[in-house]
Amino acid sequence: MPLDDAPAPRVPLADVTPAIALGPLDGRYRPTVAPLVDHLSEAALNRARVEVEVEWVIHLTSHAVVPGAPELAPDEQQYLRDVVATFGADEIAELAEIERTTVHDVKAVEYFLKRRIAAAPDALRADTVLPRVGELVHFALTSEDVNNLSYALMVRGAVHEVWFPAAVALTDEVAVLAAEHADVPMLALTHGQPATPTTLGKELAVLAHRLRRQLRRIASDEYLGKLNGATGTYGAHLAAVPDADWQMVSRTFVEHLGLTWNPLTTQIESHDWQAELYADVARFNRVLHNLATDVWTYISRGVFTQIPVAGATGSSTMPHKVNPIRFENAEANLEISCALLDTLAATLVTSRLQRDLTDSTTQRNIGPAFGHSLLAIDNVRRGLRALSVDVAMLARELDANWEVLGEAVQSAMRAASVAGVAGMDNPYERLKELTRGRRLTADDMRSFVGSLGLPADVTERLRNLSPASYTGMASALVAHLE
Repeated sequence: MPLDDAPAPRVPLADVTPAIALGPLDGRYRPTVAPLVDHLSEAALNRARVEVEVEWVIHLTSHAVVPGAPELAPDEQQYLRDVVATFGADEIAELAEIERTTVHDVKAVEYFLKRRIAAAPDALRADTVLPRVGELVHFALTSEDVNNLSYALMVRGAVHEVWFPAAVALTDEVAVLAAEHADVPMLALTHGQPATPTTLGKELAVLAHRLRRQLRRIASDEYLGKLNGATGTYGAHLAAVPDADWQMVSRTFVEHLGLTWNPLTTQIESHDWQAELYADVARFNRVLHNLATDVWTYISRGVFTQIPVAGATGSSTMPHKVNPIRFENAEANLEISCALLDTLAATLVTSRLQRDLTDSTTQRNIGPAFGHSLLAIDNVRRGLRALSVDVAMLARELDANWEVLGEAVQSAMRAASVAGVAGMDNPYERLKELTRGRRLTADDMRSFVGSLGLPADVTERLRNLSPASYTGMASALVAHLE
């Protein structure tokens, strides 16, 4: 329904320069995620397309695939590769200008590169053979031959050079914390209730171990590529040069780019490798989300105290607050990242018949998916560095929960019963009656143990046991991270 009063005129923010970012990754959080721009932005996509086209020309001429094509000299190959190396603001603008005419992004890349080849005599040397190979740009290719290879290069670069190193650094920092606190006893909570004690280091080690397992999966993921024409049949290739071994040419080219060759596709590379990678990254995210919620809970319990940042404000009205915002921010960004990664993985594996365009728009959201994950990793790392362990609080909490030794006592009674010691009937039930829903003191537990009639050595062992010492092999288990 119409408003009664028209709003007063405002400055249109869309017209403000420099342009205002619509999303937080290119606005508030830009400094953290900026390294991904070099791999997963629209400009990075166009640079990767130029790289694929350049390497295709060099590959065709180096292997004498097309009869009559001259072999390029080293300086001519370098001239082409320099088009990629120097790709920057001016080239981005030039490509955009060409695309306004072509209304086709890959065709714009073809024309852009042909301009550089035509300019080679003036830019390189008068007798260069480069003008003779202009028609080898995009030779026998479909746009998806260029795009699938470009995305594989981009995603591989983003993962190997930006996301993975950050994820490894985070996991290593968690492992260091685990080692530092391997011997710090802590009351465990199962279902939120006091349970068999553990150590803080062992619980952090569990999370580091889970994260490392996902990183090993991600490190082994493949990046596939194809080059086989409009419907995956090499139709144009054979029509143009019937005597070439096009499968070998395709395979060696894809492998030259450092990718795994996919021999059977439709017009598009099937994207299954992307779905596999994104599922693994999403699983890493979810384990990291578990770490963030656990640390948040430990902060709430007082296990961790947060080191205040000078000048920072925790609340607009409550000056005492030091909020666990790094972990809360991480939770939210991990959830957004997983939502995008799940959508990418689910959408990209389906393409109607030989080709539809759903993947085109979908793949343009790979950057935000990794951006929100990278932002979360950064937040968790910063949050962990601002934590201090309250060892005294942990000791008090353990000393207030002697009933957790009920498990140890009833287990010792079971063993004694098997060994033939009399009076060990119904050990679980007797400890349940003593401890369930009750708080016991040290004297309560020791008195009960002394009344059981256990062998003297067992009685002594149990009477010397305390919640703080009842941590089993927790400390030693941290060594599995080494």
